Amino acid sequence: MLLTSSAYFLFLAAIFFLYWPLSRWRAAGLAVVLFANYFFYARWDLRYLAIVPLASSADYWIGRALPGSAYPRLLAGASIALNIGLLAVLKFSTGSWALPLGLSFYCFQALTYTLDIYRKDARPGNSYLAHLTAVSFFPTILAGPITRVDDLLKQMERPAPGLTDADAGRGFFLIGLGALKKFLVADYLAENLVNRVFDFPALYTGTETLVAVYAYALQLYYDFSGYTDVALGSALLLGIRLPANFNQPYLAANVSDFWRRWHISLSNWLRDYLFFSLPAKRHAVMPYVNLIVTMVIGGLWHGASWTFAFWGLLHGAGQAVSRYFQSRRGRAEPRTPRWIRVFVTVQFVCFGWIFFRASSWDNAWLVVERIGSLSMGWDNISNGIWLILGIALAGHYAPKGWLDAPRERFASAPFYAQAAALLLLAMAIRYVAATGAAPFIYTKF
Repeated sequence: MLLTSSAYFLFLAAIFFLYWPLSRWRAAGLAVVLFANYFFYARWDLRYLAIVPLASSADYWIGRALPGSAYPRLLAGASIALNIGLLAVLKFSTGSWALPLGLSFYCFQALTYTLDIYRKDARPGNSYLAHLTAVSFFPTILAGPITRVDDLLKQMERPAPGLTDADAGRGFFLIGLGALKKFLVADYLAENLVNRVFDFPALYTGTETLVAVYAYALQLYYDFSGYTDVALGSALLLGIRLPANFNQPYLAANVSDFWRRWHISLSNWLRDYLFFSLPAKRHAVMPYVNLIVTMVIGGLWHGASWTFAFWGLLHGAGQAVSRYFQSRRGRAEPRTPRWIRVFVTVQFVCFGWIFFRASSWDNAWLVVERIGSLSMGWDNISNGIWLILGIALAGHYAPKGWLDAPRERFASAPFYAQAAALLLLAMAIRYVAATGAAPFIYTKF
């Protein structure tokens, strides 16, 4: 059930109208959300109804046992083995046990609970029901944002605060914005340019291939941030606030800055639970080595292939270089103008996206070779593609608060005006996205 499908919106509406009348009784409200979580999993495969509750229960009791245990490392290790083992089986198995929906985001989110308790950064939750609900919260299931379970528990264990008209409006606005990003930008660029060029790069000129790479950078951003907007809006309609996951990533001035802006929840997870756990950081060179190791592992999380490993290696090396020059410079501002640093960073990131998108190592280098051929021509890039690219660039590089005013105007508008705006958006999507929605890119990781 895709987060932009009509089935999902009917499902969300049903849960919304069932949840709020029962939310005054916290256990009843949480039971509704937990039912929604498991129903969402079951739509992909019924075996999740056994896997997810068992894994969640094990983590809950491990968390309860950790504070007074004489063997905290053993318990934390058991939780890591449980979740990473589950992830490894589902992501790398080629047998029938490989289920259609990966549990990457569930496993990463679940581990924040036991690891935070082990590190004394959080306390065990008081409610078993709240834990089961938080760790499998359905808006975050497919592609995050990876939310610390402790943060979700704090919201779910307290009495439901109620939903204001303004927050409801903001939730609907986010859902509409996410659908717009997905259908009118990401899917359009994918269907009309990106997929064609990456599938058959030899048929396109060097300039067309280069434009397709830039188009993929925007497609990926609008696809993933669109999912995040729908997830944040869905959670907000249930009174739950999820963390932001993007902050204008193509305005980054170096690779480290990029990862503070792109997929923020994964970046924070890799930093807090992997990078800081790697050994031998006291040696001067080890932080740089550990950055590379962390990013290679992060690349392999996306898929066990040389292309993802190389993509991770590129970004690990890029972050190591950024850290080195920052350590040499201290707090002094770089002499190079910011716009030049942003331009260079975007070129580096887009080069890496070639390997992230390519179907194979050979396919990636075919794309690079076509760009390197310097052959000119624009015949395969229609006016519609140029228009969408212009809109996508303007949307990304607009001032950070450019959406605040329209969001608040929408949130304060009467419900019939909100409904009319969403109906017009749905009609526009219906007209432009005639072939239907493609799956979100990050749901396969």
